[in-house]
Amino acid sequence: MTGNERRLWLKEHLKGTAPIAGHDLSQFLGVSRQVIVQDIALLRAEGHPIISTPRGYMFWERASGSIRAVLAVRHSDAPEVVRGELVTMVTSGVTVLNVIVAHPLYGELVGNLNLSTVDDVDRFLQNMEALDATLLSQLTDGVHLHTIEGSPDNIARAKQALAQKGLLLQAS
Repeated sequence: MTGNERRLWLKEHLKGTAPIAGHDLSQFLGVSRQVIVQDIALLRAEGHPIISTPRGYMFWERASGSIRAVLAVRHSDAPEVVRGELVTMVTSGVTVLNVIVAHPLYGELVGNLNLSTVDDVDRFLQNMEALDATLLSQLTDGVHLHTIEGSPDNIARAKQALAQKGLLLQAS
């Protein structure tokens, strides 16, 4: 299979409803994981809306009537607080697309999350623990942004719930 044929195959198969892990794609297509990463990068560069989720790659189609909002939050890096923040948002019916911090040297740093369910949140936290990784918000004393997506009502619900927990940064 040529690179073009492989990328055509990827475009067709990533349009399903469930993400596909890069490892599974590499095994099925008989190439290395790095080849899959490169193919995904090329497809993204062509403008295809492929995202990386905790469960794998998939096409991202915005739901009808959904909007995006950016929320400013601040909290400690204690796992239970991080889980509480993320669970609050996904149970409000929004998808947490990313986390953004403003780094003094590099400028804006973005980490893609794509969390929609409590299972996604738990998988993210398990990966963080397994990799002994640190949160981007540690670079900014806990201050960070999240881009979220959902209906206007669900976004309002997420903002209200975060404010009630004292996590939402608001102008004073």
